[in-house]
Amino acid sequence: MSSKKSAMTRRLPGGFTLMELLIVITIIIVLASAVFVALNPAKRFQDARNARRSSDVASILSALKTQQVDNGGSYLASVAALTVDVPYQIGTGATGCDTGCAGVTQAACADLTGLKTAGYLGSVPADPSSGTDAKTLYSITRATAGTLTINACAPEGTAVISVSR
Repeated sequence: MSSKKSAMTRRLPGGFTLMELLIVITIIIVLASAVFVALNPAKRFQDARNARRSSDVASILSALKTQQVDNGGSYLASVAALTVDVPYQIGTGATGCDTGCAGVTQAACADLTGLKTAGYLGSVPADPSSGTDAKTLYSITRATAGTLTINACAPEGTAVISVSR
């Protein structure tokens, strides 16, 4: 019986060979590379910034419309002062607002800090990539019929981010 036991012990493999380990490691590297490429982190960050832009333009428009309803149909003074059908960049800047936003030709920004002061917004949103309080890289247009349009000036990729009401 002891001879049978020692014969069985000798036949059992003692572990993985170096070649087997290299093959498994290579397969893991190939799969990890495929997953990394499929996830495309740069595209995910771009999508996240565009989602933030969409949320920001919706928040600005919602705050403006809520303020208008609360004030018997009157716009915020800075919005009422805008030239009809002319886009303005949103921000606190008195000059230089005609750069960074396509179609904006007005040097002065449309100051919407009154929304913050009145409690309609916690803060006036700025573009997540390079917007500032002075130049948010969002624009506003007031139409003749009273419709407001808020645009993101610098969406990434082929996205167009705009809300009207």
